Amino acid sequence: MSEHRHPHPTRRALIQAAAAAPAALAFPSLLRAQAAPVRIGYTMARTGPWTTGAQVSQEPNYLLWAEQQNAAGGLNVKGTKRNIELISSDDRSDIETCVRTYEKLMGSDKVDLILPPWGSNANFAVAPLANRFGYPFLAPTALSRRLAEMKLPYFFLLLQQPKPMMDALVAMLKENGAKSVAVIYVDDLFGLENYAALKVALAGSGINIVEDKSYPLGVKDLSPVLRSMKDKNPDAFVGLTYPPDTILASRQSKEIGFNPKYFYASVGTAFQLYRNVMQAGAEGVLGMGSWNSKTSPAAKAYYDAHVKKFGAAKEPDRWASGATWAGLEILTAAVAKAGLDRKAIRDYVAGTEHNTIIGKIKFSGSENVGTPGTVGQWQKGEFEVVWPKANATSSLIAKPAWV
Repeated sequence: MSEHRHPHPTRRALIQAAAAAPAALAFPSLLRAQAAPVRIGYTMARTGPWTTGAQVSQEPNYLLWAEQQNAAGGLNVKGTKRNIELISSDDRSDIETCVRTYEKLMGSDKVDLILPPWGSNANFAVAPLANRFGYPFLAPTALSRRLAEMKLPYFFLLLQQPKPMMDALVAMLKENGAKSVAVIYVDDLFGLENYAALKVALAGSGINIVEDKSYPLGVKDLSPVLRSMKDKNPDAFVGLTYPPDTILASRQSKEIGFNPKYFYASVGTAFQLYRNVMQAGAEGVLGMGSWNSKTSPAAKAYYDAHVKKFGAAKEPDRWASGATWAGLEILTAAVAKAGLDRKAIRDYVAGTEHNTIIGKIKFSGSENVGTPGTVGQWQKGEFEVVWPKANATSSLIAKPAWV
């Protein structure tokens, strides 16, 4: 029979088509073939000083998420599966490049959604822009009170902020008998805000600051200040540091034999890189971290999938990688519920308590108030959560001598 014999469908054909419709819905590939991809834009440091953090905590997770969603038939957009198309570029660790690129992605390119860049400073520059264009912005590597105080309705901070993180650290030190602390902090938004929060937390705690020193971004030698601190013999050392400085302070403390009972450094301590560089010397070192593969079955599944894709030499870190994945979980659920209506996504994110691999996340304004402040510690090759006890995957241990 020629296909041109019946230019209009017969009643029987219409009935057959209607009967086949539910079967067609069972095959996401059929729907996906007709649906345009979801275009998601971002910039990420692939070169320059931000690269270490960006390529551990953020971009690998974006790639894994898109791959997983596409392998499952695509992102669920309010019942329709659509492939994800990532539109990304290297911001070269440069804020101006970052801002220009996001302006283009949201302005002329009109991508469906955006994912955030790395770090507090870049997020501080881009967040007002995302708010102006009306793009929900779930930032997994920004840590700043000032960002929360900007009251941008489309901007959400996934990491625990300076106050809960420093409150948790001081509570842990106090419970374990520390009476004195020496502090170094990087002279930028991250370091200044965390140092201010630490000072407030220490007030009335019975723990005295015996020495505190700021240092510039890109510092190459911390040994003079560390020697001065060693002479004062504090119970605890707190470094409000970025990954290169975290490793520098640890290496130089080991070299000079500065080994306080509690040794805490901030960003990068929870990285596999830290364990690889310090080796046995990592044992007992404390830092910012909030999860590991023992935290939940979902966290274990995420960890295993990450290692399977990127290899055992590129594990997710035990702090912001978890927050990045949690943000992607929240975005996935929001798009399933609200489609690509960005205002509806924003309202869903703001008004829902979210179950994620790192636990419950709930926002008050821009701030995640569902995840408590936490402290992690290297123990036998794993970065364990040791505080608060309700979130702990292991108990706090005394730091051994540097090895």
